[in-house]
Order: sequence, then structure tokens, then C-alpha cells
Amino acid sequence: MTSRHFDLVVIGGGPSGYATALTAVAADLSVALVERDRLGGTCLHRGCIPAKELLETASVHRTVTQADQFGIITATPTVDFSAAQDRKQAVVDRLFKGVTSLIESKNIDLFSGTGNLRSDRKVAVQLDDGTEQVLSGDSIVLAAGSQSKILPGFEIDGKTILASDDVLTMSELPASVAVIGGGAIGCEFASMLADLGTEVTILEADERLVPGADADIAKALQRSFKKRGIKSLTGVMADGHAPQPDGTIVQLNDGTEIEVQKVIVCIGRRPYTDHLQLAETSVEVDDEGFVRVDEFCRTNLDGVYAVGDLIATPQLAHVGFAEAMLVVSDIIDEPRDPIDYSKVPWAIYCHPEIAYAGLSEEEAKAAGYEISVAQHRFIGNARALIHNDTEGMVKLVAERQENGEAGKLLGVHLIGPWATEQLGQGYLAVNNEMEILEIAGFIQPHPTLSELFGEAALELAGRTLHG
Repeated sequence: MTSRHFDLVVIGGGPSGYATALTAVAADLSVALVERDRLGGTCLHRGCIPAKELLETASVHRTVTQADQFGIITATPTVDFSAAQDRKQAVVDRLFKGVTSLIESKNIDLFSGTGNLRSDRKVAVQLDDGTEQVLSGDSIVLAAGSQSKILPGFEIDGKTILASDDVLTMSELPASVAVIGGGAIGCEFASMLADLGTEVTILEADERLVPGADADIAKALQRSFKKRGIKSLTGVMADGHAPQPDGTIVQLNDGTEIEVQKVIVCIGRRPYTDHLQLAETSVEVDDEGFVRVDEFCRTNLDGVYAVGDLIATPQLAHVGFAEAMLVVSDIIDEPRDPIDYSKVPWAIYCHPEIAYAGLSEEEAKAAGYEISVAQHRFIGNARALIHNDTEGMVKLVAERQENGEAGKLLGVHLIGPWATEQLGQGYLAVNNEMEILEIAGFIQPHPTLSELFGEAALELAGRTLHG
């Protein structure tokens, strides 16, 4: 067994892990990166990227199906889902090659194996070749990621009961599915499969879909899904299922039974701390297994940090990137403000897309704000009409001043065409705590989808053009 010392040792090569390594080496730190699977983590191989690629396939199918509305007459499209999966994998492989080459080019020592934390800022690595190496660091960053939560009574078999990972490797489309969980992942899969011809039923324990989104946005999504034939059963629990020759019957707590070919379990992800052997250390974890950290992602052990899905912050790749940069700044004593998690950007890539940043209407009221709200719908937007994609709206939530006028922008919420790409200016406005009058002065190019953000701001400023 050999031993090596580094300024920084990172366990986990997903977004937060490799971002930590890249940021640290740019700061002239010597870096060891330990990864037990493939660089890129869940996001690249089993999450964000492959899911969005398949959603793009669904978008293309939807466009071709509606081509006659633009005067383009085509044959009825058929779906070769195996070919779609091949294209998805080609995209993933290209990005994997890119991040691997980047790591190799940056003088980062990559160790392929399973790392677990020891005392005195040491990491024992069981290498893929069967040997063991001990790495020590002035600082240690835990970035081991997450894995799908397990739902009792719905044990994953990869055939009838699927985890989200399994959907990304299916070669054939099922005729019908029940998606357990109406959060971001569940809604994305439901939208994709419905566009490609699968009969979809969403089962959500909360009283509405996407519980983290503004209530008006969630209602708009549910209405849109209903128009597309996606059934959404909210306020229900899946109690179990009875296997059938070609599928299963899902049993709900209200006595309802739903017969489907496959079930997709999308109830969230839990921190993947199993191999870190934290129980043998004094690192503190909460009741759900998340590593406890302070506002700078420091654990209770001096020099040991945790980032990404290991901690109880939004499980988003871009949040992991931000945490990586925060940690490295702390290590090198570079001043940096902690992350305000209430203002991070959220993006959900179902159809219609959802994007938001800042406080929802309910959250703003709960925080004690007097508020002003404006909503503008895409049905009146020229670019949306040109695209033949008019469902959805932009909603702004602002602080109402004592004089009754709208003041600081508290939250921006979008559902509709390219909402995820439109969020940028709203995100900047929320995070810079801009006043509505300032935002209303922005010149929005015409015709664009982003005009709706400007119209909503103008309404709050009492100067609406088309409201």
C-alpha cells in the first residue's frame, strides 16, 4: 500500500466533484480526484443530459406531427426508440470524452476506484486493479453524489418496475406507464413518453404537481398535461402492485387500481454515502443521511467539506458547480459570499417547460411580504404564435411598497416555450434585488418570447403596453 499527499483530495467525479478539482487546480493547488464509476456522474450518464436528449427527441416528434399546421405535409411519423437511445448515448459519450480530456489536461491526478474517508484527512482508495492507496490532503471534499430513493412495495427489477436510470436504457416504448412522483424528474419522463405515444398516468402524493414551483405554474402544467392526455392523480399514494402477465396493477391508497405495462419510480434521490464509510468517522449526518455542513459547505471536521447531492441543498448540477467554487474560495481564503439557495435558478424540461428563481407567491406571503403580482400569457405573444407554442405564462412577484407601488422583484416564474432559456434576465434581476421600475426600463427585442417578462414588469410599474 502506497501513500501520497495533495493540497486537496476530492471523492467523487460528478459535476460538483470535477468542478471542485478544476477550480482548485486553477488556483494552483495539487489535486487528487477519486471516481469509482465514470467522470460526469449521474448528471452526465443517468440524469440531466440523457433525459434532456430524449426530451429533444420527443420535441422533434411533436414538431413533425404538427407540421401540417405550417403547411408542411408529411407522412405520419413513427418512433424508432432504439435509434433515439443510440443518439442519446452518442451525445453522452462525446461529453464524457470532453470532460475526461479536460481533467487529463489539467494536471489533476485521477484515481479510478472507491474512496472512503479515514481520520486525519486521509482517504483510502480501493483501486480498480485491486490494490489500495492512501491519499492525504490538507483539505478533503466529499462529492459522492446520490442514488434513486427506494419505494417499499415497488422493488426495482428493471423490467416492470423501473428506476429513472432504467428509462434511459429502454430499447422499446411501453404502451402504458404509471409514473410515481410528480416532481421535476417524473414530469419530464411523463412528458417525453406521452409525446412519443405512451399512455401516461402520474401519481403524486402532494396535492399538486411540481410541489416546489409556484402554485399557478403547477396548475398551468396540470391543465396542459390534461389537454395532452396525461393523467395526473394528486394527493394519492401508491400502496403496492399486483404483477400481471404483461405489466402490473398499481394499487392506490384511495382504493383505485391502475393497470399499466410499466411503473417508473421517481420519488427523488438520496445521498450516496454508503461507500464513504462515514459511520466510522465523526462526520455528522442528518436523519435522511445528508452530510451536515455550514454556509461554506464545511463539515464538523476541520478541513473536510461536502458538496452536491451529499448535502441538503437543491440537487441541481449548477448548484454543485457553485458549491465547488465556494469551497475552493474558502480553502484559499478568497472572500466569497455564501450561496443564497432561495434564489438559485430552477429548470424543468417537460413540455411546456418550467423555470423559476426566487420566491413563489406563497413563499413571499409566508416570509411576511406585502406583494404585487403580474401574469402575462404567451397566447398574446407574437413569437409564441409564430412557433405555434402558446401555452403558459410569465409571473412576477414583487414587494409592494407602502405607497402601493411595486418595489423589489422577489421571484420570477415561467411556464411555456423555451422557459428554461428565458430565465436568465429574471434570475439576474432577482439576485441583484432590482426594483420593478428599473426592470421596466429594459428594452426587450421584438418579436421575442422574452417580451413577456418585460410586459409583466411594465404592468407592475403601471405602464403596460398590451395588458
